Amino acid sequence: MISEFNSQEKLILALDQMNESEMLVLLEKLPNLVWVKVGLELFTLLGPEVILQLRQLGKKVFLDLKFHDIPSTMGRACYRAAKTGAELITVHACAGRKALEEANQSAIAGATEVGLPPPSLLAVTVLTSWDAQNFADELGIHESLRDRVMRLVDLAYSVGLGGCVCSPLEVEELRRSFKEPFQLITPGIRSSSVGLDDQIRVMTPMEAIKAGSTKLVVGREITLSNNPQDVFKKICCELMEN
Repeated sequence: MISEFNSQEKLILALDQMNESEMLVLLEKLPNLVWVKVGLELFTLLGPEVILQLRQLGKKVFLDLKFHDIPSTMGRACYRAAKTGAELITVHACAGRKALEEANQSAIAGATEVGLPPPSLLAVTVLTSWDAQNFADELGIHESLRDRVMRLVDLAYSVGLGGCVCSPLEVEELRRSFKEPFQLITPGIRSSSVGLDDQIRVMTPMEAIKAGSTKLVVGREITLSNNPQDVFKKICCELMEN
């Protein structure tokens, strides 16, 4: 029912290409924003303290560092990340079963130790900057993008991760096989009037939600706008028409 649909909960704002003061000015303009994404750029600039800072501002944090390493390192990294209070944390599915299991168990342990709810670990499948031709030519992987994504999501699901990050173009098929509460988080979201930038496999917000996305990652369309609050409201209103 529309009355139960909270469009603001569906949007995650990627805080990219800005410094601390720019981030704070932007967030002040978006009082109804619920979710923010902290990626490699912002985390490298401001460190783990930025997560606490954002949580103190009442924001929920999607920590998108895409951990990919040997199992013990993955586990220790996710243990530390969970202690920050981030609600969503990304790991690369291609790290393999053992690494994913250790990361998930360690994240639960880390959060429990400091009295926080365990975060949901999200498996990264195939980055939305890849297209099928480059995927095959540059990586020498001749499995189709579709088959590779399905394989990695199935692996993540089988070890008990909370969801995955995937292209919106794969969401509809994935949702048929992987039901809620398994989360499908989709970057590559662009309103129809916005350029692609460095994303290849994209979809509009409305299309992605109808296909089965749990949450949408939106970045430059809002952060580089002269009127970020207007753009945020516009996307939320569009989603309410779903």
